[in-house]
Amino acid sequence: MEMPLPIAWDHLVKEALAKLDSLKVLRSLRPIYLGEETQRLPIENEVSNLDKNEEDEMEFEVFDEMQPWDRSSVEVQISETTFQKWMHDTPSSGDEIVDSAVARSEAKVYHKKFRKLILFSGNDYLGLSSHPTIGKAAAKIAQEHGMGPRGSALICGYTNYHRQLESCLADLKKKEDCLLCPTGFAANMALMTAIGSIGSLLAGNGTPLEDENIAIFSDALNHASIIDGIRLAERQKSIKLFIYRHCDMSHLNALLSNCKLKRKVVVTDSLFSMDGDYAPMVDLANLRKKHGFLLVIDDAHGSFVCGKNGGGVAEEFNCEKNVDICIGTLSKAAGCHGGFIACSKTWKLFIQSRGRSFIFSTATPLPVVAAAHAAVQVAKLETWRRRAIWKRVEDFHALTGIPVLSPIISLIVGSEAKALQASRYLLESGFHVTAIRPPTVPPNSCRLRVALSAAHTREDLEKLTAALSCCINFRDTGIYSSNGYARL
Repeated sequence: MEMPLPIAWDHLVKEALAKLDSLKVLRSLRPIYLGEETQRLPIENEVSNLDKNEEDEMEFEVFDEMQPWDRSSVEVQISETTFQKWMHDTPSSGDEIVDSAVARSEAKVYHKKFRKLILFSGNDYLGLSSHPTIGKAAAKIAQEHGMGPRGSALICGYTNYHRQLESCLADLKKKEDCLLCPTGFAANMALMTAIGSIGSLLAGNGTPLEDENIAIFSDALNHASIIDGIRLAERQKSIKLFIYRHCDMSHLNALLSNCKLKRKVVVTDSLFSMDGDYAPMVDLANLRKKHGFLLVIDDAHGSFVCGKNGGGVAEEFNCEKNVDICIGTLSKAAGCHGGFIACSKTWKLFIQSRGRSFIFSTATPLPVVAAAHAAVQVAKLETWRRRAIWKRVEDFHALTGIPVLSPIISLIVGSEAKALQASRYLLESGFHVTAIRPPTVPPNSCRLRVALSAAHTREDLEKLTAALSCCINFRDTGIYSSNGYARL
């Protein structure tokens, strides 16, 4: 009888770790403790006037409803020059913003030079990027310890603050441990290259036999970071890649059934960034029990947004125990920056020893780590933010009739010209909604990607959908595609 998956893979990784240890290349974190500074630079703001206890209390100050500063996460300004470049689809290097800044300082011409837009194209789903508690956490650490880090995490860049953040992320994802990475992209690259090294590492002569290779099954619409990570892993000559049709569990089951390799990995986005649909988590959990594969999900767009506690898509579908490794990001709903891999302690040790994008990157700066830790706490405590964003999803459905499933709404246009035309119209109407074009999406599937935020209001949605109605006939049932997305 086949050994249960978690034990089988843990045994495999432990074997690989033992080989690394025998080769004297097992890499270890060396945490540096950063205590309270005896001499601190004066902080020229309200925090400087507080004693230590008061500062700690303020560090995680939370609120029970939207505050004025939340709007800054969805209200932006662009210069008239930028507006014209966008309208004519003229490439920009960003230089015009310098000239615009000069104009902005001249009050008399300010109103003529800048346009206010409501942002519907960001990933700040909870509106946390403007939260004062998070900003103060970053400022406090910057004042006490500077920017840091002093090197890569494996040399001298890993501190007690990094460890604290990893621990709370592991708790959020219901995993044994967690590894911080510079970005979510780097996290996927590190994991895929680490998985790819197992076969060659354990092969007796350095070249794995056919049955020692690892089969990776990847959803056709997985994020570029997963795709690039697999491509890099393939160079180790121990990976056999299978791509299954998007969310097609029958196709995946057939590929798994016909694959003779024993070492199997299935990797998928949990909430797809360009289509706004979910991976069929329950079906994946059932297939995992049937075929005994390692299940990896990229929960970049689900973390902090989905699930009762913000644990992500796996929590939403009650499948946390069936997910072996969860990739996440701190640069979307957390409103900060960075990536992470929630996994077992065994996997963490292995990834930090073989994940090249982790090994050869400088550790995350201390203020960013402190801000992210505060963001995790705020997201956990300010539960109204999750309720607010899902209310906006309901509002969009009620106003348009489009059966949206998530805060990511993909309005497929088709041609690039039509997508640009629609984006320009929305820009003139005061909405920042970009046209998504190849190579991000396949040809003739260009779209408007509307992203909702907890900082949006019902009024924002009413105005947006009124503008969209000039491009989309919401009542025409013929505008819907088979996957439920409206077409212009």
